[in-house]
Amino acid sequence: RYVYAFSEGDGKNKRLLGGKGANLCEMTQIGLNVPPGFVISTEACLEYLDHQVLPHELMEQVNRNIQTLELQTGKKFGGESNPLLVSVRSGSAMSMPGMMDTILNLGLNQTTLRGLIQQTGNVRFGYDAYRRFIQLFGKVALGVNEEHFNEEFDAIKRAAGVKADIALEAEHLREACDRFLAVVLRETGKAFPEDVYQQLEISIRAVFNSWMGKRAIDYRREFNITPDMANGTAVNVVTMVFGNMGNDCATGVGFTRNPGTGENEMYGEYLVNAQGEDVVAGIRTPKPVAEMAHEMPELYRQLVDLRNKLEAHYREVQDYEYTIEKGVLYCLQTRNGKMNATAMVRTSVEMYSEGLISKDQALLRVNPSDLEQLLHPRLDPHHNQVSLAQGLPASPGAASGRCVFDADQAEMLGRAGEKVILVREETKPEDIHGFFASQGILTSRGGKTSHAAVVARGMGKACVAGAEGIMVDSRTRVAKIGDITLREGDIITIDGSNGYVYLGEIPTLPPEFSDELNTLLAWADEKARLKVMANGDTPDMAKVAVKYGARGIGLCRTERMFNAVERLPVVVEMIMARTLEERQAALDKLLPMQRQDFEEMFRIVAPNPVTVRLLDPPMHEFLPSESQLLDEIEALKEYRLAVKGRTTALTAMNALGQAQGADSGINEDHVNSIIAKKELMLKKVRDLHEVNPMLGHRGVRLGITYPEIYEMQLRAILEAEAGCLKAGIQVCPEIMVPQVITVQELKRVRASVDKVRAEVEAHYGIPLTFKFGTMIETVRACTRAGDLAELAEFFSFGTNDLTQAVYSFSREDAENKFLPLYTDTGILHDNPFETLDVKGVGVLMQMSVDLGRTTNPNLKVGICGEQGGDPSSIRFCHEVGINYVSCSPHRVPVARLAAAQALLLARGAVSSQTAHAAVKSATSNAAAYPPAAQSAPAAHVAAPTPTPIVSANAPEPSIPALQPIAASAPAPVEAQVAIKILATETPAGSRSKVQAYIDAMATGEPFGFTAPATEAVGEIESVAQTAEPTVSQWESPSEPAAPAIRVQPGETRVAAAIRELSGASAPAAVQPEARPAVAPQPEPLAAQPTPQAPAQSAEPEPKTAAAEGKTKGGFMGMMSKAFKALKDIDKPS
Repeated sequence: RYVYAFSEGDGKNKRLLGGKGANLCEMTQIGLNVPPGFVISTEACLEYLDHQVLPHELMEQVNRNIQTLELQTGKKFGGESNPLLVSVRSGSAMSMPGMMDTILNLGLNQTTLRGLIQQTGNVRFGYDAYRRFIQLFGKVALGVNEEHFNEEFDAIKRAAGVKADIALEAEHLREACDRFLAVVLRETGKAFPEDVYQQLEISIRAVFNSWMGKRAIDYRREFNITPDMANGTAVNVVTMVFGNMGNDCATGVGFTRNPGTGENEMYGEYLVNAQGEDVVAGIRTPKPVAEMAHEMPELYRQLVDLRNKLEAHYREVQDYEYTIEKGVLYCLQTRNGKMNATAMVRTSVEMYSEGLISKDQALLRVNPSDLEQLLHPRLDPHHNQVSLAQGLPASPGAASGRCVFDADQAEMLGRAGEKVILVREETKPEDIHGFFASQGILTSRGGKTSHAAVVARGMGKACVAGAEGIMVDSRTRVAKIGDITLREGDIITIDGSNGYVYLGEIPTLPPEFSDELNTLLAWADEKARLKVMANGDTPDMAKVAVKYGARGIGLCRTERMFNAVERLPVVVEMIMARTLEERQAALDKLLPMQRQDFEEMFRIVAPNPVTVRLLDPPMHEFLPSESQLLDEIEALKEYRLAVKGRTTALTAMNALGQAQGADSGINEDHVNSIIAKKELMLKKVRDLHEVNPMLGHRGVRLGITYPEIYEMQLRAILEAEAGCLKAGIQVCPEIMVPQVITVQELKRVRASVDKVRAEVEAHYGIPLTFKFGTMIETVRACTRAGDLAELAEFFSFGTNDLTQAVYSFSREDAENKFLPLYTDTGILHDNPFETLDVKGVGVLMQMSVDLGRTTNPNLKVGICGEQGGDPSSIRFCHEVGINYVSCSPHRVPVARLAAAQALLLARGAVSSQTAHAAVKSATSNAAAYPPAAQSAPAAHVAAPTPTPIVSANAPEPSIPALQPIAASAPAPVEAQVAIKILATETPAGSRSKVQAYIDAMATGEPFGFTAPATEAVGEIESVAQTAEPTVSQWESPSEPAAPAIRVQPGETRVAAAIRELSGASAPAAVQPEARPAVAPQPEPLAAQPTPQAPAQSAEPEPKTAAAEGKTKGGFMGMMSKAFKALKDIDKPS
């Protein structure tokens, strides 16, 4: 079935019916006045896009529903009198305003036009409706360039001496229809279709095709709308109601709250005697809805009532469209309103206060990344610039940039790094790529609900719309404001908060947090398990971090302190030192500078921690490049020749008695000394040259080679702590070692720490407390994390370097050469330097956490790469049990909200960590099951020869292969528990497949024997990779049970799942499970004797194989092995 009437469609099923179609169904069913219609499902769209042929029986179902509309309305589709006209509108599961196509007044032809005029008695209205239909159908369905229609229409208006469409008479519109029909014939070679059913079929195809149109694809890419979120568009066929039949008709767009500020007020615009596209497309500048209270008071009262019903029902700010036909109000659509971050935050807090939503819902409403909009600067209110023009404040914020007059130019300049303002008469959906590249948008026509305003608000970009004092000529690329002419490239500033436009760039001030944002973030901090810290290298950055709510500094890069103008020469002196004494003398100069910085940072952040990373980059980074030095030496040598020649000339003149006493004032020896120094530096640069510096002499390797450097930094840190403690300030320094690959490196640095600590404590007479830890940013550190945790009190994942190591390419080279192509073409889903690669880097992170906490259950773990401020990466960090994330100071608010959402999104479903533990246990138990006594049925594919499973940490003998589970040997109950729990976490559409797999287990069939079960394996493995474990949150009786498991009072979900699967009755009293501090570990995979591994004197291996078995391959690896074993396909993970 492909077609659903509004009266029967499921209003909750937006994936099937699209957001617009589902809402039309729901509004119809709750009694709102919606024109009759039906929805063609997204399934039909996907089938059409796959085969480029409409699905079999689709048009038959459509025609039956058209007949139903005829009965409901008393009109006839294609009828000579009282004709039925419909609109054909797109609508996907995710709102994409203006990105796909709409056709209005479908069903008009030469015959039905006469019927429409006869029916309404309004000739002008009939021809106006027909010319709109020809233009829309021609553009959307037939592919005719809209400019051809605009040229003809503008010529008619010029000949009539009018500027506004509404001033045209019926004869002018009749002429427009004739000209438009001629345009279609000229551009397509075919006459405009007269058959109304043919019009409908062509329109359905066109709307389906618009899903793959450039602007729709650009929009989905920009807003990360994946196929899982919205796949294909539905088509809504709706009976036409007309807002352009006279002065008792109108059309409008409204929001249940102000989408720019969030204020709880009637918000919107309307036009009398117009169609909806006039408002949305910005063709005419509409009136504010408040004027309707005086112009149409009864209809305004009905509109207020509609607005209140919509928000009360959906419990979300709604963006709705309506039409008034002959005094009757119809609601044509509603959807969740696109708002900027300011409005979203305010409405979240106020809707909670009003009892419309819960606090958790308030936190989940706001996209964390949108909070970055609130961190943009605002115009300095004390500037003295006079505005050029004023329009409508359509999307708040200030933006400056060069004027550009078309979207392509905006995109080109934006990609080149230019700041631009897109200036248009009115924007169209086709301009969307220009929006992405622009700082702001300025239009001379349109209102606050026009396409430009809606899209700009959704992007958080400043927009001024309807600035009618500006005459925009896109062809000549100029805009005139009175006597002033703006040309492409001129700099302007727009203020979307008040609608003013200024010439030149206006100074800005830093943003300020609203009370509502502070409230929302306070709620987030209450909920979140993850702490949010900031990366800050200077006291100024620390102040910003504290201002934005960071709970400490998670990464202080000490080398950034060396780059100050007064310090760099001392650093160069230290590098150029030829003896230890010379190097120590330079370090003694640096010591008080670093100590002062640390003490100031400690004071600012106290009592929260400051994690100081010891020197990381290679030394050559503090010196000029080889090419720069060669250029400087060459220039100095040329200068020396000039000096020598001048000296010779002056000597000769003195000998001749001319210019007595003249002196050049230039000392050739001084020039020679500078050249000598530069040549020494060049030699040093060449000595320090490395083929691959990223993998070379840096980090802890530098500190071990030159221990005096790290000792100076350690002394600066600990003396700064002592100074603060003497002043009564409690501080919490954390010393972090970079680029570690072995515990032996940590032992050496720790010995230096203990030596310096003893000296500082003796000098200051007070005990010092601090944490000692390591960065985890090499693959070997991940595999040796258990050993590193013997000395390290904390781990911090340096995901920038770790990602480079995993991918074997550098960020700079990749992003400048091939990475954009990889993400654009889908080779990689995301830029791994912005969003954590869960399947690669994430597996190593999970392994490290497992190994580290096996050794040290109290190990603190964090992340300090750029991904620490990315919401989806933060969710993964929550899942794997990381304690904190650290990001740039300006992303701290984003991370605070994302951390709360990570917990809320993991809650409500069965904790995946429980499933993970069950799968780990299943891995060991399954190995003990006997092999099948009989061969598998013919339909069952035999398992390939297994590959031995090898420890991630040390060579071990292979473990006996897992055997297929025969029909006579049911799967271990732990594995069944795991699958049942995971089944509750899959999307609704996958539940049936997962259930088929569970049923296959219950009947003892070999896994993979039936097609549904085989298909389910892939679903379950997909879930395994994207599940949401909550490591520190274990199930308790107070948590809501998952739908598939009935939890008895006092019983945990795991116990309930085991009881249900085993058929046992509930116990009289079940004690709640303890909440361990860390995840429990599984037993070893097999109790096989383990020969001794070769001795490694530099780095001892773990004492038992059991510890290795507990974390072999990381959590993901064990889960994968469990599922592969259960489906009788034994491969290494």
